[in-house]
Amino acid sequence: MTPIPPSDEPFNPFGHLDLDLSDSELRETAYEIFVGACGSPGGGRLLSYVSHSGRLFDWTPPGPSFQRSLTFSSGSKVKRSLGLNSPKKKKGPGSAPVSPVNKTNQHPTIGEMMRIQMKISDEIDCRVRPALLKIASELVGRRIESIVLPVELLHQFKASDFQTQHEYNEWQRRQLKILELGLLLHPKIPLDKKDSSAQQLSKIIHTAYEHHMVTGKHSEEVKTLRGVTNQLACRSFHGDDSEMCHWADGIPLNLRLYQFLLESLFDIETPTIIINEIDEMLEFIKRTWGILGINQRFHNLCFVWVLFDRFLSTGQVENNLLLACANLLLEIKEDADSDSGFSTQYSKILNSTLMFIFKWAEKGLFGYREFFYRGNVELMHIVLSIGLLADELMVEKSSCDDDMRKIVYETSGKVDTYIRSSMKMAFSQASFRLFTIFLKDLFICHVRMLTCRGGKMGGLDNGSNESGWIRDKLMTSRKSTKRQQTNFNQLPALCVIAQEITDLAFTEKEIYSPILAKHHPLPVGVAVATLHSCFGQQVKAFISNITDLTPDVIQVLIAADKMEKCLVQMAVEDSFDSEDGGKSIIQEMSPYETEIVIGDLVKSWIQTRVERLTQWVHSNLKKEVWNPKVNQGQFGQSVVEVLRTISETLEAYFLLPIPLHAALLPDLINGLDKSLQDYIFKAKSTSGSRNKFLPKIPSLSQMAENRTTKDNYDYDYDDDDDSCGILQLCVRVNTFIYIRKELQIFQERVVAQLSSTGSRTTDKGNIVNYYKISFNLSLTACEDGIQELCEVTGYKLVFHELNHVFWKGLYIDGASSSRIEPFLEELEENLEKITGIVHDDSVRTRVITEIMRASCDGFLLVLLAGGHSRNFTLQDSFNIQEDFHLLVDLFWSHGDRLPTELISKFSAPVEGILPLFATDTETLIQQCKALAVDKGGRLPESGEWDRNDPNTILRVLCHRDDRVANGGSCTYKVTGFVVVLVNHRDRLMLTLIINEVENVISV
Repeated sequence: MTPIPPSDEPFNPFGHLDLDLSDSELRETAYEIFVGACGSPGGGRLLSYVSHSGRLFDWTPPGPSFQRSLTFSSGSKVKRSLGLNSPKKKKGPGSAPVSPVNKTNQHPTIGEMMRIQMKISDEIDCRVRPALLKIASELVGRRIESIVLPVELLHQFKASDFQTQHEYNEWQRRQLKILELGLLLHPKIPLDKKDSSAQQLSKIIHTAYEHHMVTGKHSEEVKTLRGVTNQLACRSFHGDDSEMCHWADGIPLNLRLYQFLLESLFDIETPTIIINEIDEMLEFIKRTWGILGINQRFHNLCFVWVLFDRFLSTGQVENNLLLACANLLLEIKEDADSDSGFSTQYSKILNSTLMFIFKWAEKGLFGYREFFYRGNVELMHIVLSIGLLADELMVEKSSCDDDMRKIVYETSGKVDTYIRSSMKMAFSQASFRLFTIFLKDLFICHVRMLTCRGGKMGGLDNGSNESGWIRDKLMTSRKSTKRQQTNFNQLPALCVIAQEITDLAFTEKEIYSPILAKHHPLPVGVAVATLHSCFGQQVKAFISNITDLTPDVIQVLIAADKMEKCLVQMAVEDSFDSEDGGKSIIQEMSPYETEIVIGDLVKSWIQTRVERLTQWVHSNLKKEVWNPKVNQGQFGQSVVEVLRTISETLEAYFLLPIPLHAALLPDLINGLDKSLQDYIFKAKSTSGSRNKFLPKIPSLSQMAENRTTKDNYDYDYDDDDDSCGILQLCVRVNTFIYIRKELQIFQERVVAQLSSTGSRTTDKGNIVNYYKISFNLSLTACEDGIQELCEVTGYKLVFHELNHVFWKGLYIDGASSSRIEPFLEELEENLEKITGIVHDDSVRTRVITEIMRASCDGFLLVLLAGGHSRNFTLQDSFNIQEDFHLLVDLFWSHGDRLPTELISKFSAPVEGILPLFATDTETLIQQCKALAVDKGGRLPESGEWDRNDPNTILRVLCHRDDRVANGGSCTYKVTGFVVVLVNHRDRLMLTLIINEVENVISV
């Protein structure tokens, strides 16, 4: 078996410790915790000690003895629950190495077994156990969880207890690092940065790193250390047991230590096998839960990782380990189904573990024929099951933890992807093998040719029999070489590939489909359809490249037809009992084109290719939906086919056996450029222009004529076309960006091809200019199309999509009752969607700029041409100005949408007109009169609104709703559209369109 490659980078789902601790140091700490915890069975009983005369350092807690002998049990409950078979090599209970202390025992004790499994030396063990014995004697009546074990060990040992000063220094440094990890870097209960105890402990530890601490029972430094650590370790959550010391139960320290404990369950001599004594060993390992803060959930999660990591690290040879992972994941899934109240840390580690397992499984499943064969196909079943289970758990957790919308999990969809990917990979490998074989044959042909030429140059003696025999052999060799050279091309190779595909289909049906059928209804049908599609691309490429009808062409077409019938028959048989009778699979297997395209001239070949592309654009562009949820990559799927066709045409062109590539290349480039330009024009033509969405703004005279009727200033726009929504327009923008980028790649590829074929110039710029290699029509169309689509997107969003909250909603029946907030909320939602789709920074800025331009234009339209239903008082000016500033702030958005200069540019016209709404009516009338005098007494409709334009001021007056004193007792009310005053002396008349006038005044 070829092992499935894991990730290139080292990975541990529990996280990094942020301190340099070796595996042996962590293992030694885990062993100390294990020995200490075994003195408190059940996690809550008291420490006690007994000294036996037969053994100097016996540790005898109440309950099941830590020193009891292990007995072999063939019916392990843990192994049965994990689905583990009996070990291939039966290991008796006494087969493990026994320490010198235990040589007289027939079976090792649990403690001795643990020491051996964790690779702890006798020297370390004989130092740890008496220390714990002394600690127990000093702390009788207290639980092991109520002490900080590293501090107590520092209290027990001094430098003289070690063989060398270096050993003592390393031991002390390890204990201090554990304290730093458990109490400062990864505490169970988060620390306040200003906590004085934490600062003091950090100072003590880092001082001890440089100048080693004096330890022992009489050490004042250790007493100080104990006081500080107790203050930090005895902190508790609300309602927790205050006697608990939290020094080794923070993530990831606790999980890394627990990982080493679980790894002791594997046989030392055969690391792929779990020991038979797992039940008894786990019983004692679980007693560390109180110190390490482990529960059943974390135990299952850690055990999954330990099993999976052991499976990978041992060469992926023991399937039982992977099977045990799958069974544990089932337990985790049952736990997730029954209770969704997972902690954030658990969920994070679980998802990290599942993602790693899932990615590893997918590496194997995307090309399962490379990793699995007839002899290990059961392993494929396990890998498939564990991959699908991990993916399903991640989907369930994401929908639960992140409050995402419910994702429908379809196992068959994943398996479908695996089948198609593996079939494509197998097809590629078969094609490559065949290519290698033919390349070898070509080399042999050239060798024979050189041999023939060498014999001729050597001057053979025609008179001798030997020379005649050699001459006959050389002649035969020449004929054979010529015949093989003639057949060495793409044509006979396709015949061999067709047979390879047939063999692939039968082996797939026999070996792999029975496994895949457990998770997919039509595995054989999908496999043969994929092979059919892969070979179909080859056949189409072959047909598009033939220039003459030859026996080889017929041979290839017959082989392709025979293979196609075989694959279709297999698909029909596999889908006989399916819901649609295999209709979907059969429809996917588009029949091969057997029509032979014959072309005598290269121009004819070019014309055929260009016409084919143009026809595709005409017939298939109408089917494009421009939907980002449907089109992969958030650009139109049709453009992928268009550009793929162009790429294939350029590649095929340079493969043509002609010497005129450079001379005829401009014809090909021009034809492709025009076809692509046609695609761009058609893609943008249905979107319309920005004027299409602008309301019909009436003149003042029209407003006067319609003053008694309801406002009807909407535009005539039919929005039945679903392909012209805002998101669809953004997809079109992305499509044009994608075309622009791909055209640059095409141009570079063509230049490289010309350079390799020996063009007259080697400089890239000279090649482009000399051979006229450019897609100027398409590039210009792309640039114009992007600009037009940006404008259409902005004005359609503001005046159509948000029409109900903007043109038909803003300031209707009062500026205070219908403010701009609803419009801003929906506008922001749309901006987020647009930002998420348009990924090019410069183009995204252009889109948002046009949206701001449309918003500012629309805001002025509401104020100056909003119709009879919009009337503003002086007091409304504050609300109007505030609303506009909110609108501008939306486009600023802390600097991550539009630059300041663009915002200032498009907000300036509105900023200039807003002060008119804060100006009283008399002042506005006087300004209007004065400006009208300057313009000869006429009030023309201005092309642009400006505060110094009388037409603009008149429109402000038309929407003014207030009472103005005029002549003392006489007043008039302006509602709707009002103009005042006739000055006969200056022959200046301001046409006053009166909707409702209480007192008509003549001056």
